Amino acid sequence: MDSPLPDSDASTLDRYFWARHANPRSGWSRVASLPLVMTCLYYRHWRGLAATLAFVVLNPFLFAPPDDDSAWMTKVVYGERIWTRMDHDRFGYPTILNYANGAAAFYAVYAALRRRPAEMALATALSMAFKLWFVAEMVHIYEAERSN
Repeated sequence: MDSPLPDSDASTLDRYFWARHANPRSGWSRVASLPLVMTCLYYRHWRGLAATLAFVVLNPFLFAPPDDDSAWMTKVVYGERIWTRMDHDRFGYPTILNYANGAAAFYAVYAALRRRPAEMALATALSMAFKLWFVAEMVHIYEAERSN
């Protein structure tokens, strides 16, 4: 499959990372990581937390590159690669969605550590909603780039 962008300025690690991370199994399996992190924090399951965080770090290297770009999550990752190389406003759209995601995730961690399950669940869901909104915008960026 053709790369979504010319790789003349990308390192081998960069190409390797993005190609493997574009596998839909990589992206979708990471979606479950935030609820797992929150659950481990809530129950003080430190080994589970360490295992989840290790999986998040290693995840982009665990899967083979996708055969094509037909999967929605593959478009997400390729769109994010394009977006990270773009010159964009630090407080513009869709960047603001990442700030909202971060604030909600931070509060979810706080609620998990304080053992406030309803607040933790709500903040986790809100964080995931902002993240999914953001990645949906990455698909739009990818599709716009591919149509040019």
